[in-house]
Amino acid sequence: MPSPVSHIGGGNSPSAEDSSALSSFEESPHQPSPAKIDGLFDQYKCESTASFTPRKPAARIPKMKQQMGSSSTKHKRKSPASGDRTSSVKKVKRASLGYAPPNKYAHLVNKLTDSLAPNLICVFIGLNPGIRTATTGHAYNHPSNLFWKLLHKSKCTPRLCHAEEDGDMPKLYHLGLTNIVSRPTKDGSELSKAEMDAGVAELEAKVALQRPEVVAIVGKSIWESIWRVRHGSNIKKDQFKYGWQDDTERMGVVKTGETPWPGAKLFVATTTSGLAAGMRPHEKEQIWKELGDWVVKRRAERENQEASSNG
Repeated sequence: MPSPVSHIGGGNSPSAEDSSALSSFEESPHQPSPAKIDGLFDQYKCESTASFTPRKPAARIPKMKQQMGSSSTKHKRKSPASGDRTSSVKKVKRASLGYAPPNKYAHLVNKLTDSLAPNLICVFIGLNPGIRTATTGHAYNHPSNLFWKLLHKSKCTPRLCHAEEDGDMPKLYHLGLTNIVSRPTKDGSELSKAEMDAGVAELEAKVALQRPEVVAIVGKSIWESIWRVRHGSNIKKDQFKYGWQDDTERMGVVKTGETPWPGAKLFVATTTSGLAAGMRPHEKEQIWKELGDWVVKRRAERENQEASSNG
C-alpha cells in the first residue's frame, strides 16, 4: 500500500522522539483514488464565482519614465516632522520584479512536491516555490525565508527544523505543506492574480481530500485570491484581518457524499519571505504565536488521547 505522505524528504538528524514518530507513522487505509481528487477539483471549480474576472497584469511603466517629473517637484524633499523619530529614517523599498510569463523559468526542473497526509493538525499554504526551493525540492529553502524560524518560535515545532525535513513534517508533528501556485519564480510578484485565483479550486480539493483540522495561509496575497474566488470581488481593507477567520470561511467543505465534512478552520498568517517588508519581526512573531499556541494545545490533546487508547 502506498504511503499517505506525498513527499518524503531528507532529515537533519532528528531527535530520538522524532525517530520514534517516523517509525510509528501508520499508513492510512482510506487513501482516496486519484479520480476522487479530480472530482473534488471539478466541484470546487464549478462552485467558484464566475462573474468576477481578475484583471490581466498591468503593463509596467519603465523605471526611467516613473522617475521623470516636473522640475518643480523632482528635487523636493519632505523634511521630517518635529519630534518624529521614524520620519528621518530612510526606508529602502524593494523594486517589484513584475509579472513574468511561464517561459521565463521553463528551463527549471521543479522538484518540489506537497508534504501532505490525512487528518493533520495544520496544513500551511504557501504562494509558490522560489528558485532554490524548486531546484532542491525542499520548501522555504532560501536562507532569507523566515518560515522555519517562525514555525519554531511560535512552537508549531518544538525544535528548529530545516528545509530538508519538509517531507517529514506530517510524521513528526502532524503538519503539512502545499502551495497555491506550483510554477517557480524568483519573486512572488512575478505571478499574475489570474493564475493565483486559478489555483484556489485545487487547494479546496486537496484540503477536502486530506481533511486537516486547520489550514494556515502563509501570506496576505494568498488569502486575497481565495477571497476573490469565493466572494466575486476584492477583499476590502476593513474586511481583512490576520489570525483566525470567521467559521463561514472554512476550507474544503464537503456537502455531499457518504461522509460530509464541515471543512478546516482557517488562519491567515504573515508571509515569511525575507524580501517582504512592511511588518516588524516581533509583529510577525505575535501573529504566528496565536497559531502556535493552538497547535501546541491540540498536539498535546492528541497525544493524551493516543496514550489513553493504548493504555
